[in-house]
Parts: sequence; structure tokens; C-alpha cells
Amino acid sequence: MAKSTTLAVKKKSGGWLESVKTVVYAALIAIGIRTVAFEPFNIPSGSMIPTLLVGDYLFVSKYSYGYSRHSMPFSPNLFEGRIFGAMPQRGDVAVFKLPRDTTQDYIKRIVGLPGDIIQVRRGILHINGQPVRLESLGPFVAEGDGPRMTVQLLREFLPGGRSHLIIEQSNDGPLDNTPEFRVPDGHVFAMGDNRDNSLDSRVASAVGFIPVENLVGRAEFIFFSVDGSARWWEVWGWPFAIRYSRLLSAVR
Repeated sequence: MAKSTTLAVKKKSGGWLESVKTVVYAALIAIGIRTVAFEPFNIPSGSMIPTLLVGDYLFVSKYSYGYSRHSMPFSPNLFEGRIFGAMPQRGDVAVFKLPRDTTQDYIKRIVGLPGDIIQVRRGILHINGQPVRLESLGPFVAEGDGPRMTVQLLREFLPGGRSHLIIEQSNDGPLDNTPEFRVPDGHVFAMGDNRDNSLDSRVASAVGFIPVENLVGRAEFIFFSVDGSARWWEVWGWPFAIRYSRLLSAVR
């Protein structure tokens, strides 16, 4: 009888230990995927409207630009620079650690590469002295981040052939006329697609030039999106709050 009791205790102890091992292994696998492959992010502000909306959830590829200490959780100071590093392409939507506070993640569009001269004049982006081409697409209703307002929807054509959508309220706002910015080596220049409502590299005291080491990854696709019309406890409203048209859509 005592032998049977001992075996039962051992089985219970072994079962508990196996459960702990399973949880630890699962956590290590999740951390590994998050470090080397993909990491999920959500969009809390409207600085990237119309490309990204408040309530979008997206995956960022960690391998696109190589790996730095910021590729790992909590950015441990294990090494400097990037391993398997690659420079972003102009027009990429990228997540990066804010230079003045690396605990904060920002997402913007890369418009300036090392050596570029960037300037905004009357709302028009100039790269190396040349204005980018804009195509007007008519009015656009921006909502989800502050008062609902009607703005202008534009397509911006970057050097190299890539294009994307931006919105503008006017061409004489605080960020519509800037000095020239010469992008230093090892840095990039990023702007939000919501040009009059984005804290980005145009504001040197807040963001400024972004060290390539601070890049976390490139935004790839939206896997979920909600419009905020249903609170967490309003279960009946959840199906109506999902933006089904944005699910699994690529970030361009």
C-alpha cells in the first residue's frame, strides 16, 4: 500500500513538472519567433492615417533590416550595431525605438536615407532639392483620433517609383515648412502619412534622425482591426466593430 502511494506521489510530481516544462518551452519558442521572425504591434494614434488606422493590429518582420539589441525584449545591451544588417528602402513603413526614449515604439514611413537632404515646403516633400510628385484624390474623412474632419487625400510618388497615400489639412501648418535636414550616416528620416498630425523626424527635439540601430522591423500586414465602437464588455457589439475589409491586408 505504501509503495502504491509513493508511485502516485511521483506521478503527480512528474505531471506537474512536465506541465511547467511545456509552459517554459512554449514561452521560449514565442520569444524566439518574436525576436527573429515577426512581432505584433497595435496602432494607438492617427499619425499614419490613411495607411494605418487607430485599432489596427499588424505584424512586423524582424529580419528585414537585420538584428540589433532592440530586436529582443527589453532591448538588453548585449551588443552594438546590427547583425545581418540591411538598409531600409525609401517608402518602407517601419517600427523603431524612439531615439530619446528607447522604451517607446514609433511607426512611420522612411522617406530619407543616409546622405539625403530632406525639406518640406508648403506641404510638399522635397528630397535632394527635388519636389516629389503629388496626385490629388479628393476629400477624405479622417476619424478615430480626435475630432472627425474632412481633409485632402493625396498620392505621393517617391524617387525610385514607389508611391503611397497621405492626407493633408492644409499646406501652411507648423510642419509644412521646415529647414533642410541632411540625414547623417547610419540614420534615416521618417514621416507620418498624416502629415499635419504626426510627431516625426521633422521635430528634432522629439524624434529627429533615427539611428539604423533603433529599427525594429518593417510593417508587413494587418491581421486584425477594430474601430473602437464596442467596449470590451459589450460582447454583442464585437462583430460589428471589426473592420473586415482590413483583415490580412498588406501595409503599403
